[in-house]
Amino acid sequence: MQNEVYQRVSDANVITEKYMDSILVEERLIDSVVADTSTTFLGETFSMPVFTPAFSHLKEFNGREKTGLEEYSIAAKESNILNFCGMMENDQFRKIMDTGAKTVRIVKPYADHAKVLDQMQFAEDAGAFAIGMDIDHIFGENGRDICVGEEMAEQTTEMLRDYVERTKLPFVVKGVLSVRDAVKCANIGAKAIIVSHHHGRMPYAVPPMMILPQIKEALKDRGVESIVDCGIAGGADVFKALALGADACAVGRSMMPSLEKDGVEGVKAFLQKVGNELRYMMSFTGFAKVSEIDDSVLHFMK
Repeated sequence: MQNEVYQRVSDANVITEKYMDSILVEERLIDSVVADTSTTFLGETFSMPVFTPAFSHLKEFNGREKTGLEEYSIAAKESNILNFCGMMENDQFRKIMDTGAKTVRIVKPYADHAKVLDQMQFAEDAGAFAIGMDIDHIFGENGRDICVGEEMAEQTTEMLRDYVERTKLPFVVKGVLSVRDAVKCANIGAKAIIVSHHHGRMPYAVPPMMILPQIKEALKDRGVESIVDCGIAGGADVFKALALGADACAVGRSMMPSLEKDGVEGVKAFLQKVGNELRYMMSFTGFAKVSEIDDSVLHFMK
């Protein structure tokens, strides 16, 4: 029982949900208009600041021909949003690129350094939108993490700088949850970070939205854009993150039921619902454009 209580209290996902629910939003209706959710990220225009998660290892669902990875990538293309994918071999990534989605490949921090470089180069040659690394998958309970039989390795500032300098593509660091790491990412030339605790890999992890304002202030005028994930399930969540300084959000497990049940069309419907709710929140708070959203409408329960 004591262990169960500890797990519940220390669960970063529960902590994050409670924090997000503590943020309230005031209405500003007079002179407001129907909002425009389109946004620009790393120089490209998308229909909304809502991106797919960097999922890995998704199988074919309900006997359908394509894997879940391919299905949500097709949905991303048809919804005109930025697509992300995670751990996979190059032949699988080729299938993602064949969908035509603008895709960011997030490479794991493999102990096999040659594999990191090979996957980065393959992504660039295949026409990826950007590439990045998943730094919050370095450590496991017994030391270095082992993911699907692959050992991970520590990543130094100089290693990350080397990745940035080796590619022509924008480099994204996933798993930033401190001002310290965010500044290091800016110093090595990363163009974007994903503020995330990777679905609560560390107990008592600070909610991404809580640390986000400090990160944004530290990165002011540094040319680094920020994506927030963890617990993003609807347009109201996206709105709060944008108001706190995010440039975009990534949905995650909230997308899975729609993907498993209805594939491409299910994900498209889910994304449309999130986008519609974001527009609704913007219209109710007097923000006509995504770039106008700020924290002046937010109130925090104590």
